[in-house]
Amino acid sequence: MKLVYFAWVRERVGKPEETVSPPEGVATVADLIGWLRTRGEEYAYAFENEGVVRAAIDRVHAKPGSAIAGAQEIAFFPPMTGG
Repeated sequence: MKLVYFAWVRERVGKPEETVSPPEGVATVADLIGWLRTRGEEYAYAFENEGVVRAAIDRVHAKPGSAIAGAQEIAFFPPMTGG
């Protein structure tokens, strides 16, 4: 699946996107974040506060417990403010 990073998440990870194959047992957005955090200090830094980073599965906002099976793209981004 394709992962896309935006704003300071991209800056911390050090790349705008990548293609990954998560291991067996990574079934939700929260699982994916947990696995990403083990991939190096840049990922640990980007996802150090899981409650802050938001996710979208195939361009639809997703909660941490959302299933990722069959997802083509998962995007990670900081909270957005509007006005």
